[in-house]
Amino acid sequence: MGEATGIRTILVGVDGSDASVEALRRARELAVALSAKIVALACWDIPPVYDGYVAMGIDDFDVRASEILQETVDKAFGESMPDYVETRLVQGHPRRVLIDESRRADMIVLGRRGHGGFGGLLLGSVSSALVAHAHCPVLVVHTPEQPEQR
Repeated sequence: MGEATGIRTILVGVDGSDASVEALRRARELAVALSAKIVALACWDIPPVYDGYVAMGIDDFDVRASEILQETVDKAFGESMPDYVETRLVQGHPRRVLIDESRRADMIVLGRRGHGGFGGLLLGSVSSALVAHAHCPVLVVHTPEQPEQR
């Protein structure tokens, strides 16, 4: 798979946003053309709490993250996920996890959450960190513009 191009594994950061759905779709195009596999990776973590405070209802983050991962993959690929797609759920902050995982990937594809106007010109913090610190090439894709509602 992908020996001629050197691209065998495409890592896609998944967070449930439309941008991550688009990243998976773009990764699919690349994977087919390059005969590569896709690793759709979602991250979760337990939020920090203050000493002495017990927060109620702060469990099952991994369960919800797993559901979001599956829902996003379903949106991107439909009912039958291709054989060349693997899903992974990792505990940790997305920036740290994706930079670490970039050591084992040949390419990363991320969606950029557009905010329109001046803010739309900026990358998100995870995208910016990956562009600056990943150990492989990074492709940041935009969510297609939605036609204006009249």
